[in-house]
Amino acid sequence: MDALSRYEPIIEDFEAFLSACERPLPTTVRVNPLAVGVDRAVDALEDEGVAVERRDWHEGVLEVDTGKPGNTWPYVHGWLHGQEEVSCVPPRLLDPEPGDMVWDACAAPGGKTTQLAAEIADEGFVVANDDNLGRLSALRGNCDRLGVTSAAVTNTDARRATLDAFPDVDAFDAALVDAPCTCEGTIRKNPDALDGAGASASRNLGRLQADILERAVELTGDGGAVVYSTCTFAPEENEAVVDEVLDRTDCRLVAFDVGLDSSPGLTEWDGESYDDSLARARRYYPHQNDTGGFFAAKLEVTA
Repeated sequence: MDALSRYEPIIEDFEAFLSACERPLPTTVRVNPLAVGVDRAVDALEDEGVAVERRDWHEGVLEVDTGKPGNTWPYVHGWLHGQEEVSCVPPRLLDPEPGDMVWDACAAPGGKTTQLAAEIADEGFVVANDDNLGRLSALRGNCDRLGVTSAAVTNTDARRATLDAFPDVDAFDAALVDAPCTCEGTIRKNPDALDGAGASASRNLGRLQADILERAVELTGDGGAVVYSTCTFAPEENEAVVDEVLDRTDCRLVAFDVGLDSSPGLTEWDGESYDDSLARARRYYPHQNDTGGFFAAKLEVTA
């Protein structure tokens, strides 16, 4: 946990934070509304002897008392998808509407892609992109299992993505950048998450993340929404990235509250100052909701 010590000045009740990071993560699933209603999914799980606890902030997120929900028939039949609770925040925050064209810049293995398809009721278009060819099979497999018909899978470097393949489209209505990151917030399920973590690694990744986010803003139409998220605590990959893109592009940060306890984004860190609007971003710490760690920011394109 030494890699986390640098965050003590910014995390209220740091001891509770460290204690939470050492506890196993609850197992959660997301109900697939394209296939089944929440009540029926709950009944099916309970009929299999799986106890269920619902989450108030999201009707489709369920905690289950089995470490292997994938072994249940509701999962196999596409009624459920294993998804860490806090990772359900970005698609809910983006909140696209049926008929929208949405870009998922870093989509594999598809948990958020399929949630985006559910958010638009599978009526519209989700361009699910990932630059890692080896991960596309998982992305396609999850879309197929969950009955998603609105997704098109692409394989390109998100920093150089274009709309050339969609000649009738001038811009995306919305975009999600769930960026590749140091994954510090996954420590509760991945004991090796802190290996190689630190300010230097985060700064290196920050350059890639900023370029992807900048491209997402450029590809999204005026008034459209772009959500940026990571599963790391590092300001170099979170606030610093968004601050840079605010300078590079025409967009502004939007305040939000999805219903989970959280802390505001930082406006300064390690001698650096960020735009005051970064306080509208949200940090989700493990001890606040018994989840993994997460960061999310919502931008509105203004030109």
